Amino acid sequence: MQSYIVGGAVRDQLLGRPSNDRDWVVVGATPEDMARAGFMAVGRDFPVFLHPETREEYALARTERKTAPGYRGFVVHADPSVTLEEDLARRDLTINAMALSPDGQLIDPFGGARDLQQRILRHVSDAFVEDPVRILRLARFAARLPDFRVADETMALMRRMVQAGEVDALVAERVWQELSRGLMEGRPSRMFEVLQACGALAVVLPEVQPGEPLMRVLDIAAGLEAPLEARFACLCHDLGEGKLLAQVCERWRVPVACREVAEVVAREHGNVHRSGELGAAAVVQLLERCDALRRPQRFEQVLLACECVARGQRGFEDQDRPYPVALRLLQALRCAQAIDAAAVARAAAARGLGGPEVGEAVRQARIAAVAEGLALPG
Repeated sequence: MQSYIVGGAVRDQLLGRPSNDRDWVVVGATPEDMARAGFMAVGRDFPVFLHPETREEYALARTERKTAPGYRGFVVHADPSVTLEEDLARRDLTINAMALSPDGQLIDPFGGARDLQQRILRHVSDAFVEDPVRILRLARFAARLPDFRVADETMALMRRMVQAGEVDALVAERVWQELSRGLMEGRPSRMFEVLQACGALAVVLPEVQPGEPLMRVLDIAAGLEAPLEARFACLCHDLGEGKLLAQVCERWRVPVACREVAEVVAREHGNVHRSGELGAAAVVQLLERCDALRRPQRFEQVLLACECVARGQRGFEDQDRPYPVALRLLQALRCAQAIDAAAVARAAAARGLGGPEVGEAVRQARIAAVAEGLALPG
């Protein structure tokens, strides 16, 4: 049997980029051969094994045959007769369909190295149409490699896939996986530009209108190295807190942490931007609506998303230009947190207050602390 490094590790090496992990393909072996060599089987849908020492993944060379619509409609065939070229032929893009032999020889049957040099994202074969997830993957690669263009014939192929309804068969987990990865790339706007160009965005995210301001906000979020929660909130900040945002989150099973930040940003980003005009009582109300006192770390993500939205306005793109709103609200939060709520409650109870009156006493103490700390009127 013979092992080859394949896929992303080869692509990244040719691009001079670091690669976090390596995938291997094994030609001429059976699962029994791998077990005898000490490999541990981990693949559920096809034969994948962990190396006994490096723990890297080794997959048996395989082919795939489309048997039903959608992402799961494949039959996998893996046996020692499958060649390396046949395995590479089932991959999505030419730049991902290259291999390196143990002696460092490049195996490139589909011109991936040429497409890397020419900065082109091109499908390997018409088998691309068999898996609609590949549209999302290509769009994600466009976000990772923003100076690459999509080959004309590949864009035409994706448009035909959308028109044929293939994108309708996507499952929620895979859509969110690719969208979230794309949001975390260096230029997320490219992902949405590609999805819009082929028509897939109208199916996957019909609520989102990828105009220039929104695309600028997403790229600013990437430039500020915002976490996923903040980037998703940036994507959805104009959807409002109601039906549209709920549709997106339910359709693609968005994780709760992302959904919660997006809901707060959609509801409050305008109030955050205007918070410099608020008195201490209104600032405390804003902190309470954002649940900042209980969840200060989430509040920081909310403020970062609001900053990205603000910087998306023309004339405010400079990341070195201060965004005083966030600093001021964080200072207000620290002032409010400094109040010993238990002590205030005990003092209120000693004065004969009870129930909601105790909560109001704590609130008034926080307002006073914010007013003093920020030199604001109550």
